[in-house]
Amino acid sequence: MTEFTPVSGFLGGVLIGAAAVILLATLGRVAGVSGILGDIPDSKGGTLFWRLAFIAGLVAGPMSLYAVTGDPTVVDLSASWPVVILAGLLVGFGTRMGSGCTSGHGVCGLARLSPRSLAATAIFMAVAGLTVFFIRHVV
Repeated sequence: MTEFTPVSGFLGGVLIGAAAVILLATLGRVAGVSGILGDIPDSKGGTLFWRLAFIAGLVAGPMSLYAVTGDPTVVDLSASWPVVILAGLLVGFGTRMGSGCTSGHGVCGLARLSPRSLAATAIFMAVAGLTVFFIRHVV
């Protein structure tokens, strides 16, 4: 995907920020998607409900956009399935190793001026840049 979409990018950022603020204001929880998803198996009662509702909202967002605009969200994967699966496993490993993902550290942690989140986000971004360079210019 190389399209420049400032309006939808801005609106998506506003919605992510709003979701994080609402979750923190209503439940006192940080909106880290990897933690919300990863803790579902150990959740019970109300904790399980809000986690499932949050994940359902993530899935419903693109569907709602499609319903309103009629423009389908297209994800074009040019990599093979083994590469996609390996990449997913590496992201999951890195998320667990970093005690959070880009949403938890990058959106919520930086907004709370957390030094740990600043370090984690800097590492995420550096590795992402190196990965793009490696994929586009070396492989």
